[in-house]
Order: sequence, then C-alpha cells, then structure tokens
Amino acid sequence: MSKLIPMTQPEYDVYLKHLIPDYAADNVRAGYWDESEALEKSRQQIESLLPQGLQTKDHYIYTLVDGEQAVGMIWLRAQLDRAVKSGFIFDVMVDEKFRGKGYGKELMLLIEEKARELGLQSIGLHVFAYNKVAKNLYESMGYEVSSLNMVKKL
Repeated sequence: MSKLIPMTQPEYDVYLKHLIPDYAADNVRAGYWDESEALEKSRQQIESLLPQGLQTKDHYIYTLVDGEQAVGMIWLRAQLDRAVKSGFIFDVMVDEKFRGKGYGKELMLLIEEKARELGLQSIGLHVFAYNKVAKNLYESMGYEVSSLNMVKKL
C-alpha cells in the first residue's frame, strides 16, 4: 500500500534541480516562452510560489512511497483564506521507471484525502495540452475543463 509522506529537504533539493528545467521546457514546448528566457522565468515563478521552500505556508509537497521506495511526488497549495476553500495541484510526477503501474491515480486519490482533511471543497490543476496521458488520467478521475487557453502559431 502506497502512502504520501511530507517531502524531506534532501528530496526537495533534488526535486528543484529537475522542476526548474522541466517547467521551462514545458512552457517552451507549449509556445509560451522563448528558450532563451525560459530557465530564468521558471526559476522566478517557482521562487515566488515557494519563497520558504518546503516551509511555505499552505503548500503541501509530498513524496509517494510504496514500501520503502519513493515512486513519485505531488505538490498542493491550499487556499484556506477564501469563502470557498480550494486547492491547486502545481505538480504531479511519477518516476519514469514506475509509470504505467497506477501510481498516478493513487497520487491523485491520496491528495484528495489530504484536501478533504484540510476542508477543501475543490481541487484544480493545469495540464499542458500535449500531455495526453495526464489529461486522460485527470478526466477519468472527474476533473473537468474550467477554462481553456488556445494558441495559433504564426
């Protein structure tokens, strides 16, 4: 049985080394950022979201472990100061060697439990359109499109 445990500082340090370039590459691939500016924009956005790293208020970053093995992670921000308490998932990741084994769905179900414990009434997330596997997973779990960005390359 897998479970979520709070990410440790060493895990977080490794995570950031991958998150910044991966998020930059996603935005370049989606056509939002130019490659020359992407790394710096990614770093700035992540630093603004997590100014105190793992201790940033209302941000919950977990490692998914199966037995003793870390297989993935998830990052949720809880917006508890609003009339309708909601959450937003900033990142979901299953290590490549563990993909296709149901861990993505497990991550999503476990974060829903945490969200309910926090009193959240909904969870949102963003998925890049080219990420069909993630989009299919989220739709199969009841996530619906609430807004849609469209781009035409010239």
